[in-house]
Amino acid sequence: MAKRNYVGATQIEKDFLKTFNAIAYRHNPWTVWTDFVNMSATALANAVDREETRWNRREQAYLASAKRYDKDELQSIIQLYALTVQALEENPAQDFLGNLYMNLDFGSSWTGQFFTPWHVAEMMARINVTEHFKDEIDAKGFVSVNDPACGAGCMLIAFAHVCKGLEKVNYQERVLFVAQDIDKVVAQMCYIQLALLGCAGYVIVGDTLTSPPVGPLLLPRETENTELWPLPMFFSTTWAIRRAAAAFAGLLG
Repeated sequence: MAKRNYVGATQIEKDFLKTFNAIAYRHNPWTVWTDFVNMSATALANAVDREETRWNRREQAYLASAKRYDKDELQSIIQLYALTVQALEENPAQDFLGNLYMNLDFGSSWTGQFFTPWHVAEMMARINVTEHFKDEIDAKGFVSVNDPACGAGCMLIAFAHVCKGLEKVNYQERVLFVAQDIDKVVAQMCYIQLALLGCAGYVIVGDTLTSPPVGPLLLPRETENTELWPLPMFFSTTWAIRRAAAAFAGLLG
């Protein structure tokens, strides 16, 4: 059971929890959370990723989630998504969904997860952005960053923050974000937050140890043990050209 006494540290968190608890009064809190996450991630993904198998799988899962709620409750779930958008617009340097997830006790009680605190993630991002960072971007056109146990994406969000602030790097065009987690719910949380921040790349649902990313960096492939969730920015013109070039280079051997 989620902590019902957590009221939120910011006004947006307070508004989010008020809306969330109103739905959770009639439904299991964990079910409400997973359905909100699934529906939000699917709405973002299916707007841009039209690969038939993935699109249909996501759409079926979306409909399965939606049918549990009445019209007013569905509007409240839309409001949860809108508040998430607002939170990341006002403060992109945060793990908004991950913080709520942990404070609602979904991590420790349900799955034994403990997400990296923001200040630790930011410190690690600064360590990884070396003095040769911009030189590498200039030489290669872009760099990639991978979190093989991404949780809700805190480490990657912090990396984007450091790029934008300290290094003044346009991470939307210059950084390829690759994330993977065995837990689909938190992987979808990561997907939502990276998508809303305009990060390019993809999130993989699957066990990194037994099912690591397959295929070239810019042309990942889904396997029977994984789900591939390409981020919306990965379909931008800049990244589409890079993917086309990678595919052409593959044909040439």
